[in-house]
Amino acid sequence: MSHEHAPDEQRQPAEVRLADELAFLAAWDGGPRPPSWRLTPRAVVTFICGSRGAPLRLPPESQAAAGAASSRVIEEKFVGDRALVERAVVTLAGERGLLLVGEPGTAKSMLSELLAAAVSGTSALTIQGTAGTTEDQIKYGWNYAALLAHGPTPHALVPSPVATAMRLGAVARVEEITRCLPEVQDALISLLSERRMSVPELTGEDGAHSIPARQGFNVIATANLRDRGVSEMSSALKRRFNFEVVPPIGDRKLEVALVRRQAEAALARVGAPLKVDDAVMEALVTTFRDLREGRTVEGWGVERPSTVMSTAEAVEVATALGLQVAFLGADRDPAGLLPGYLLGVVLKDDPKDRGRLLAYWDVAVKRRAEEGARLWRHLLELRAVLESS
Repeated sequence: MSHEHAPDEQRQPAEVRLADELAFLAAWDGGPRPPSWRLTPRAVVTFICGSRGAPLRLPPESQAAAGAASSRVIEEKFVGDRALVERAVVTLAGERGLLLVGEPGTAKSMLSELLAAAVSGTSALTIQGTAGTTEDQIKYGWNYAALLAHGPTPHALVPSPVATAMRLGAVARVEEITRCLPEVQDALISLLSERRMSVPELTGEDGAHSIPARQGFNVIATANLRDRGVSEMSSALKRRFNFEVVPPIGDRKLEVALVRRQAEAALARVGAPLKVDDAVMEALVTTFRDLREGRTVEGWGVERPSTVMSTAEAVEVATALGLQVAFLGADRDPAGLLPGYLLGVVLKDDPKDRGRLLAYWDVAVKRRAEEGARLWRHLLELRAVLESS
């Protein structure tokens, strides 16, 4: 499945953005692959988790065919437990549905995209789950002009991304599955059990027409833990999936490095460097982690805001700091801008969260300032920003 992608797209899909790596890994590991897979399971894990800083070398017989460098380091794209990624890959190799669950902003969608790109060569067969998602969007619809002109024929059928994935032997993605109504979710039950989509409007010599799933077809779904109860999945549908919980990043240094890397990439797209120093970046990530966990790194208890203080939001704040410095004056102080952006994140769900952020300033920020940390003293002096913004 091919699509044209212009070089000035705001964001290219993983299979386009990382095409060189995917091609290299296909040549690097010539071992057995599950049916229809573009890479071996080992290469899929390496694509997502990286080569741990070590260069991978192509076997001699693949070097000429690859037409590129004979060795390269594969960068880590998902900062998390490698064992989780391995289990996800094994689930897909066993042709069982994969459900990635976790708090918002833990890179579930990114992991889903990377898996689909590595396994099938496309991450585009995606359904965004909402309360308005219909069963047609899960299964198929009709081109009504063709339907009126010729009746229910295969030509008039408009396949969903799931139906297209079945025909291609590819991976389909369903984002935020629990936001779909239960009856819409349950349209997946027979598809994952029988690996066949019935189209009763089309009839043939043997009765109703159906779309069989080619080998390699599978479904990756994502769901937020905070959305439980929106549209709870039925027990029958749950049994069709292996569940993997994607937790927040456990290591603070890894999270700081990820936030910086993502913000640098965002600034690079607009042709500007990221001029936010390490101390501000660490303060930003530390604040997010403290508020997310309800406890500071020192062990002081703090009240968690109702909004999710996710890594993804931390990336957005770091990017905003960099953009403001780049476009509105290099003399801008990123530390001085930080409280206002933090307040913007915290106030998304509940106005009372302003008080929780102020309480964090009065506990964690104040105590760090009293211990002599210069940056935290500066942040404590900016407390009034949180009251007046």
